[in-house]
Amino acid sequence: MVFVSHSDIEKVIEACPDIQWKVIFALARYGGLRCPSEVLSLRWDDVNWGRSRLLVRSPKTERHEGGESRVVPIFPELKPILLEAFHEAEEGTEHVVTRYRVQSANLRTQAHRIIKRAGLKPWTRTFQNLRASRETELTERFPLHIVTAWLGNSQIIAAKHYLTVRDEDFERAAKSAHETTQCDAATPCGRVKSLLGNGEKNGVLQCVTADHSTTHEFLLAPRGFEPLSPG
Repeated sequence: MVFVSHSDIEKVIEACPDIQWKVIFALARYGGLRCPSEVLSLRWDDVNWGRSRLLVRSPKTERHEGGESRVVPIFPELKPILLEAFHEAEEGTEHVVTRYRVQSANLRTQAHRIIKRAGLKPWTRTFQNLRASRETELTERFPLHIVTAWLGNSQIIAAKHYLTVRDEDFERAAKSAHETTQCDAATPCGRVKSLLGNGEKNGVLQCVTADHSTTHEFLLAPRGFEPLSPG
């Protein structure tokens, strides 16, 4: 499993010789489309610019009920490249990608040349890793059932073959744990003060973390006849 980052795929797209290859990489990485089957099946009539959606026809899953097609958002990263391809397309063009449509076309070999031209080492599962990278990052923002509906696979398949644990996941988890520890230790390591306002009987306990990044306030119970200190 290789996660292809935004910075790396942008280098690849920049190294592409023409808009056709740019849109191939963009549809696979930013749209999550299967390549070559779904990428080559995409027609301009399938692009709904007004609603920012793509109708993706899937030869791989068409034998399953409801699997012949799905609707995918035109994600912000994909839209400018798709628009560029639209403006460069000749009038009356049916398919978004007009080249490499013959059965003998070898996209993988040319894709590896472009990746090397971008200064990167080609990853083995050339297009599946692009699709898997998209699914991995989308699951950080949307529930898994929505993401799998967009990408056209099941939650079981996504978990087993697509979702990737990245270095930044470990770093984010470690950072989160550190911040939680600071918050839990707010009272001894920070400053505490009791605020009594305008004769109110309820106090407010205010705890500020040592780095002053977080403040927590807690209502104190009304003071009764109990002594201020035990004993």
